[in-house]
Amino acid sequence: MQLAFYFDQTRCTGCFTCAVACKDWHDIPAGPANWVRVSTIEKGKYPNPFVAFLAAPCYHCAEPACVTACPVDAIVKRPEDGIVIVNREACLGKDSCQSCLEACPYQAPQFGAEEAATMQKCDFCLERWTEGKKPICVTGCPMRALDAGPLEEMETKYGKLHHAVGLVYDSKVQPAVITKPKSVPQSVEA
Repeated sequence: MQLAFYFDQTRCTGCFTCAVACKDWHDIPAGPANWVRVSTIEKGKYPNPFVAFLAAPCYHCAEPACVTACPVDAIVKRPEDGIVIVNREACLGKDSCQSCLEACPYQAPQFGAEEAATMQKCDFCLERWTEGKKPICVTGCPMRALDAGPLEEMETKYGKLHHAVGLVYDSKVQPAVITKPKSVPQSVEA
């Protein structure tokens, strides 16, 4: 089984509740480490502006580049559910190595501001998932733009789209994310 996220870009308002809920739940200190990042994508210009948002946790890829890039095998993909986890004790840290961050096309590996910070990232709220609960970013989203579950279930429920404005599907790593992209009006694309 492969777990996956669903992201409805048409519903996301860029409120950052997913990112704040994640930092709060996991006790991530203020600073550069964000397990869920929210990007603002702006296109066009007056009188045809376009704005979309992209919530980006770790997509727990089918073939995660971070796993193969890690020289000390500190990152593994769990065979039972596809969750990519990191052993922070084994990580060499940002001062010695950032191979995982360089390899990931989605910048999911994160490093704190502290000296010798080790890699950290979204773990699909593993402790919540094992209790039968959805990740905190999903339950925290006031617009219900996020969902999570087995990939087949997400595809059955939402379809099989894997791209959105600001998100390019990398067929090499195969991110486990289903999307409902926001449409860019033709007046903006021109």
